[in-house]
Amino acid sequence: MWRTRTCSALPTILSVVVVAAVCVAAAAQNANYSASVNKWRAEYEADLKSDHGWLTIAGLFWLHEGENRFGSSAVNDIILPQSAPPDVGSFDYHDGKVLVRVNPAVSATIAGAPVTRAEVWPSGSRIEIAGIALWVHSSGDRLAVRMQDKNSPLRANFSGLHWYPINESYRVTARYVSLAEPKTIDSQNVLGDPLKLRFLGYVAFTLHGQEYRLLTESPASGGLSFVFRDLTAGKETYPAGRFLDTEPPKDGEVVLDFNEAYNPPCAYNPYTTCPVPPPENRLNVRIEAGEMAYRHDH
Repeated sequence: MWRTRTCSALPTILSVVVVAAVCVAAAAQNANYSASVNKWRAEYEADLKSDHGWLTIAGLFWLHEGENRFGSSAVNDIILPQSAPPDVGSFDYHDGKVLVRVNPAVSATIAGAPVTRAEVWPSGSRIEIAGIALWVHSSGDRLAVRMQDKNSPLRANFSGLHWYPINESYRVTARYVSLAEPKTIDSQNVLGDPLKLRFLGYVAFTLHGQEYRLLTESPASGGLSFVFRDLTAGKETYPAGRFLDTEPPKDGEVVLDFNEAYNPPCAYNPYTTCPVPPPENRLNVRIEAGEMAYRHDH
């Protein structure tokens, strides 16, 4: 009798053991996933705060045709931090080209070599003076001098990032479709300057039972990059939208992890010129995952 009862109870005991093992394995998997996302977020924030991160962009000065004087003196067109000499020289803008002239008494370099005169646009050369880097940046039809300073107030006063709680339901597998011909869309950046976006494919994915699509670029890394906007924008997330990067597609599929969606640099820095999502990438759904709006007042 005892043996019979014991044997009949075994399936129940085994079921409990199996369920417990599955639960333990699932909990471990969830913990590993959360740790992976938190690691990615920490690395992203560290890069943002690094010596070459977006927080070091400290100025954007629009050029006018002719001579644009620069230095730390207030009489200049382009006013540098006080660590720079009062009168450094000028950026001369003529016929779509920009030439930099540096006063002989000022120490300036391009690629480590001393310079007093050089073309910096369209070459894209960076000039360094007193720990400050300057280069010409285009935004639509306009040109500006962008300044990078490791001692930027934006970097010094950075208050940290804010994220939605990790939610694995926002990690979805998407189908990648390569376009027969690249698709170019006339768009604009956050300043309203015209911008052409070139897309090579799109992804189709299901979220909350509905199918959505996102057009995608293919950066040099071989992965996919997205600029998108969803119904949280302007409320919990940055109004203009967010970015998302993925690994390269494999066998026609790619994983979209919106827990790693992040803000464009314009969310923290007024001296940047980020693209806004095209109409095709404005999703009619709340994506409560990834980075939230930056709190400038904290």
